[in-house]
Amino acid sequence: MTADPQDTHAVYERQATEYDKRRSKALFEARWLARFTGSLKPGDHVLDLGCGTGDPIARWFMAEGFDVTGVDFSKAMLAIARDRWPDGDWLHSDMRDFDLGRQFDGIIAWNSFFHLTAAEQKACIARMARHLRSGGMLMLTVGPRAGEASGTVGAETVYHASLSPAGYAGCLEDNGLQMTGFLAEDPETQSHTVLMARKL
Repeated sequence: MTADPQDTHAVYERQATEYDKRRSKALFEARWLARFTGSLKPGDHVLDLGCGTGDPIARWFMAEGFDVTGVDFSKAMLAIARDRWPDGDWLHSDMRDFDLGRQFDGIIAWNSFFHLTAAEQKACIARMARHLRSGGMLMLTVGPRAGEASGTVGAETVYHASLSPAGYAGCLEDNGLQMTGFLAEDPETQSHTVLMARKL
């Protein structure tokens, strides 16, 4: 039995400190981050959607000279990010209904997007597409196949869901995006499944 997707927010509020303590800071994601930024340049605006505590993903982008906006629905997670980088652009919002009124050169949702239900993911892709400039890049961690599963945050269980690779490709295309990369259960990123796309 999978976890209830409505419980995800409360889990992150309760587990923020424990999550941050356990979250690998080794940057096993670096190869994908470098690929994602291959067509970007320092100073470009990157939206870290579901930024959590900002470490290590937002930290990497800031160190590389990008202008980073971090969005998360957990006030407890954002409090840790703000404590580390008081001058950072940290916004409290939910990826299911965020509307920032501007576009970005890149949007990343690493270990956040897959907490949404399949229907919410489709709506979120449309929302992300509206927040991307033409030629902008999108990178998500998703599941290797369609279905629901459970993961853990700290000591608690959380909901995960995914479309199929073809389902993602179709949804992206419907929103003016083209899939440029998909690797299921990449052994170099602790078996994360990574999707990349570009806005046409």
